[in-house]
Amino acid sequence: MVQLNKRMSVLAASAGILAVAAVLLFVSRGSGTHSKASAWQRHATPGALSAAHARLQDDCASCHTAVKGADDSKCIGCHAGDTALVQRQPTAFHAGIRACAQCHIEHQGANADLRRMDHVTLARLGLGLLGNNGPTRASTTRIDRATSPILSPLEGTLNCAACHSTKQPHSGLFGSDCANCHSTTQWTVAEFSHPSPRSTDCAQCHQAPPSHYMMHFEMVSKQVARQELARTASCCGPVRVNECQRCHQTTSWNDIKGVGWYKHH
Repeated sequence: MVQLNKRMSVLAASAGILAVAAVLLFVSRGSGTHSKASAWQRHATPGALSAAHARLQDDCASCHTAVKGADDSKCIGCHAGDTALVQRQPTAFHAGIRACAQCHIEHQGANADLRRMDHVTLARLGLGLLGNNGPTRASTTRIDRATSPILSPLEGTLNCAACHSTKQPHSGLFGSDCANCHSTTQWTVAEFSHPSPRSTDCAQCHQAPPSHYMMHFEMVSKQVARQELARTASCCGPVRVNECQRCHQTTSWNDIKGVGWYKHH
């Protein structure tokens, strides 16, 4: 029995020595052009970083902490000085959320878009902040909202206007509860039925862009749509800014009557 234990101890020691030798051999082979740490990191990487973080591809410790994984404090260390982010109304909420990796997921390839919004995660984080600090005036989440048939229960707690009021194309005509019509996956409304293409009341809903109140409208837009002179206009003399139907079609803003698809800018 004693002899058997000795043999097992020798075998275990030999296996350990072989394992250490294999590790040293692997590292020595990888250290020709890269450091030992880089060799191990390349062996364990879960995928390529996005183009924005590509320079950190061989520096795992810049974002990760051993055992813990992706470390939000390291994200904040790099991005805390981004004043443009925290001063803009739609993105100001980032100043109070310390959970970067839950929304901004890396290692999805060089072409990955880290700005893709996950509204469910945002709602979960917002409710967590409300639970810890109480509701704030600028909060993106509210807990008194009725459930929307378009949104999930978590998404239904979001206050859409808190982030999207700066991009309000309806001029307040439809209120501030975006989820009455829109989902979180796309802005288009499947149930929306546009008025007849022959309608002349476009300006009730559509406001002309700033360029139409400048010389661009006189020098370019009218010329392209062939509405610049009374003798060539389809009716009523030169087109006015609020006569959308004279130039545009309901299929797309860039689908110009008598011209077809036209890229203005």
